[in-house]
Amino acid sequence: MSGRLEGKVSLITGTASGMGRAAALKFAQEGALVIGCDINAEGNDETIRLVKAAGLSMTGMAPVDLSDPDVAKSWVEESAAVHGRIDVVFNNASGPRFAPLPEMSVDLWQFNTRNELDLVFYVTKFAWPYLAERGGVFVNTGSTSAWEGTPHAGMAAHCAHKGGVVAFTRAVAVDGAAVGIRAVSISPGPIRTPETEKNYFSKVPNAEALLLQKLLSKRIGVPEDVAALAAFMASDEASYMTGCDVIIDGGMTCI
Repeated sequence: MSGRLEGKVSLITGTASGMGRAAALKFAQEGALVIGCDINAEGNDETIRLVKAAGLSMTGMAPVDLSDPDVAKSWVEESAAVHGRIDVVFNNASGPRFAPLPEMSVDLWQFNTRNELDLVFYVTKFAWPYLAERGGVFVNTGSTSAWEGTPHAGMAAHCAHKGGVVAFTRAVAVDGAAVGIRAVSISPGPIRTPETEKNYFSKVPNAEALLLQKLLSKRIGVPEDVAALAAFMASDEASYMTGCDVIIDGGMTCI
């Protein structure tokens, strides 16, 4: 039985760990021809090993710094050459930094711009001609931080730039409709990944207990939750979905 992404050439950014690694595995399980990248070569190599150990296939490139437009352009072009086409782009990579607004430096703000928003634009721009040929799909990773404030200081830059990703996705959907391109975004809530472990769970006292009080699901999300949604939204089963953002947060934002 073929998978929902059978034969679709799927570019996934940020495949060294977390949601990107889970997406590489899930997309490959669904029959996609996965091409991943990350700035972390060691982690990316481990993802490739895990995919191949599962009897699946993945091409990976690292280190790739997508905040550099020339590097992003080269990666997209090299990826397109692997199979001669691109059908899906999952703009998952993100590298935020955090600081309370009164203490936030201009350098930190600009770092987030490059590593949360610019890289999504660059990959989208350079992949556009390939997706226009195929009527392809952009899936972008937003965040519930795009939709609500947070009681934890230091999130202003992250909130602003993830809000930008969600708004950018809607604009991509409008511009892409004429050539059959769909664009959707996913806004995860609390997901336990190496990055959130480092930046949130290990720093905020009683972080898990506080979150569980707000989650209708009564569990913290895992990368596989997001990967499954991304695979569906990238598939033909979601062909009536475009210009939308889907929140996946265990019910956190509804209460």
